[in-house]
Amino acid sequence: MTATTALDGLGAKLLTGEIEVVDCSGVLGPNTPILQLPEDFAKNTPKVEIHKISEYDEDGPFFAWNWMKLGEHTGTHFDAPHHWITGKDFEEGYTDTLDVQRLVAPVNVLDFSKECGADADFLLTIDHVKAWEAEHGEINAGEWVVLRSDWDQYADDEAKFLNADETGPHTPGPTAEVIQYLVDKGIVGWGSQCIGTDAGMAGGMTPPFPAHNLLHANNRFGLASLANLDKLPAKGAILIAAPLKIQRGTGSPIRALALVPKG
Repeated sequence: MTATTALDGLGAKLLTGEIEVVDCSGVLGPNTPILQLPEDFAKNTPKVEIHKISEYDEDGPFFAWNWMKLGEHTGTHFDAPHHWITGKDFEEGYTDTLDVQRLVAPVNVLDFSKECGADADFLLTIDHVKAWEAEHGEINAGEWVVLRSDWDQYADDEAKFLNADETGPHTPGPTAEVIQYLVDKGIVGWGSQCIGTDAGMAGGMTPPFPAHNLLHANNRFGLASLANLDKLPAKGAILIAAPLKIQRGTGSPIRALALVPKG
């Protein structure tokens, strides 16, 4: 099969519904949960604002459009390497300079939703990943890896989504060893259904925030606040995760889409 016939086949299967397009994004609006950092540590991203310019009225009689205020790392979003200090020296580490060939790739969906439901501080370990690979197959170079926690069920309630108390946020995520293991395998990036790519308590890990630290140190990408991963198979789907081409952008809200074979 040639590349041309493969694309023809893909197009035909999209039209017949044999391949389903699954929306892996949450709604972006004023109620979208926003990461809350300690005020004495860093400045926070503002809440999303949507302002009307016109809607078939005196400000624009034939058209409706809005302007928005939002941060790059808001809602379902993409982390480019330049987002973290460890990735600051990659010239291709911005949203306008990265290699777009890397953004469309097979996705490995690691379903540990039951464990995450039982323990908000669940940490994915190498043993978990190797057991998953033994059952579903090897994770390969150039592929996405995402943790299915079903945390998107809380996306309409910021308090539940952030799940923070006096000790800090409590959300599941990977250990540093897992991220290093996946980086060594050559993955293109790692994704989570939580507010960020790291576990809530990752600030106390070594290194701190290992998903951010190790992914971006190795010119890999991060995806956060993904949705509907329960609609994806463990293997066999293609994930499209393309950020806006923001000049010197460190990230961007995205419409993450998965191509999923039916039947």
